[in-house]
Amino acid sequence: DPIITRTTPPPLPELGSLAALGTMPALLRQLSSLGGCTHPIRLDGHRTEHHLNQDTGEIGRILRHLDSTELPAGHLLVRCNNRRITRCAACAETYRRDTFHLITAGLRGGKGTSEGVATHPRVFATFTAPSFGPVHNRLTGPAGTVRRCRCGIRHDEEDDALGTPLVPDRYDYESAVLWNAHAGLLWRRFSIYLRREVAKRAGLSQRALRNHARLSFAKVAEYQKRGAVHFHAVIRIDGPDGGDSPPPAWATVELLTDAISEATSKAQVAGPVIDGRAHAFAFGGQLDVRPIRGADFNGGQELTDRAVAAYIAKYATKGAETATGALDRPIRLIAEVAHLDISEHARRLVRTAWALGARKALEHLRLRAWAHML
Repeated sequence: DPIITRTTPPPLPELGSLAALGTMPALLRQLSSLGGCTHPIRLDGHRTEHHLNQDTGEIGRILRHLDSTELPAGHLLVRCNNRRITRCAACAETYRRDTFHLITAGLRGGKGTSEGVATHPRVFATFTAPSFGPVHNRLTGPAGTVRRCRCGIRHDEEDDALGTPLVPDRYDYESAVLWNAHAGLLWRRFSIYLRREVAKRAGLSQRALRNHARLSFAKVAEYQKRGAVHFHAVIRIDGPDGGDSPPPAWATVELLTDAISEATSKAQVAGPVIDGRAHAFAFGGQLDVRPIRGADFNGGQELTDRAVAAYIAKYATKGAETATGALDRPIRLIAEVAHLDISEHARRLVRTAWALGARKALEHLRLRAWAHML
């Protein structure tokens, strides 16, 4: 039986030492199989494969044997497969490409999906977070001219002030942290309401809808500059058997768009009561729903399936750290935060999550475990 265990061994020998031992070519061949992964997982152990007589069940000669200590690196190295671009750019790129192809197949067909899905009603929707207080922003006019922020400055695209509160002491950090913790539940609530609204417009009960149509979703969470989660989603109406079956005649982009708008306005999640203040969460008012048809991915234009797939794949490899400069790994001690190279806004979000995480009533949210994700 194979015995392979993950280890945290000492660093690999210096390249000069390996070269002197004549193992450099073999080591390079082993490393090349990682596809550029910068944080490979090191495994120790052995595996032996024997010939098995199918008639007698007798185990025979050894076919292959692997011992990690005999490998050039002294360990079996496998890709980390981390999707975060800040942790491993190579593995994140692989994840991005895989996501792109999966989303494209869901819009055009292919890879086991019927090409008929390209004719199904589908939209690209963006669901935003509510306001927790005014922040520095970079608004543009119809001609692309940059407007002044409320602070009086025209910010450039790389300005670190973007997304930070105009008045930090009045920013609702508590609600901002709790919003991120409840956003997933709010999405599930929205999806329930959406099925109700589609059934209502089709003149069907929710139970009967299952025999006529099915809703398909592909979503990704994006962190805005202010550190608040919002969602991008491809939503499609299929027939009762999914993408392989045509949708009913009543299923149109217009019906789907109207149902999404109504479901978004109704979806709400009750949050905790903290120091006498009751929290409740709903999506922000800037809902954007656009049909996916076949032109360009520009403001006001129709969207192509390829552009939508690329957009979702891009954000599938990013987390809060790309928006706010926050951490990309869990925090062990809150004292660490004071010494990290992050913005003061991100620091306050992390500290708020940590403080809320100490409350017994919020234990189920695991806010301390996810404080690095705001």
